Amino acid sequence: MSILAVIPARLGATRLPRKPLRLLAGAPLVVRVWERVSALGVADQCVIATDHPEVAAAAQAAGAPCVLTAADHPSGTDRVAEVAAKEEFRQYDVILNVQGDEPFVPAEAVRGAAELVASGRFPLGTVAAPAGEEILDTPHIVKVVSADDGRALYFSRAPIPYLRESADAALRRGIVRQHLGVYAYTPDALARWVALPPHPLEQIERLEQLRPLAAGMSMGVAVIDACPLGGIDTEDDLERANERWSDLIPGRV
Repeated sequence: MSILAVIPARLGATRLPRKPLRLLAGAPLVVRVWERVSALGVADQCVIATDHPEVAAAAQAAGAPCVLTAADHPSGTDRVAEVAAKEEFRQYDVILNVQGDEPFVPAEAVRGAAELVASGRFPLGTVAAPAGEEILDTPHIVKVVSADDGRALYFSRAPIPYLRESADAALRRGIVRQHLGVYAYTPDALARWVALPPHPLEQIERLEQLRPLAAGMSMGVAVIDACPLGGIDTEDDLERANERWSDLIPGRV
């Protein structure tokens, strides 16, 4: 099946101003993400989707295909949907969404999300990794619990699953999962997702993936072996990423 990867990149980040254009090893961050996703060979085409001409110019200077989208999209999924709906991209069977601040995204994460959808098992796919219980009390880390068939049951910033009896601590340790922000969709499922009205669960948790779940759409969760190095949200994250770059071969992360 043909796969299109889209990297949404909004210039107006608050925690790390002008994030897509900040330099990682001498190149704009969003270009490094595009290089990474392209090198994985999972997608037949990889494009950047942005709301700002400066980001588009930086992408094009690096030879990266780029689409200038509307500036008022409420989420990356909405930005990806605008690209997927364009005539030149309608031939693709699977749409991948890889966040524009993940230059070290693991190959197994991108491949795992895509395979869930390409196999026909689920119309939507995403990724999680086993994590320690220390993440449960960290609201900026999103947790997910899944059914036996791999379908997502719920995502939350709260500690899930809740430990009612201390005797069950070992059971919980085996199923704590950290959600990773890689998504895959069929074109129809993506269009349905963005056409849905915002849901109270989504608004309360500030998690867009709760919208399709609340509407009864099935989202598979591919579980990879370990959490990746993580996205770049702050100045400290960017500094650490630059330090790591010299020690890593991006194609093998």
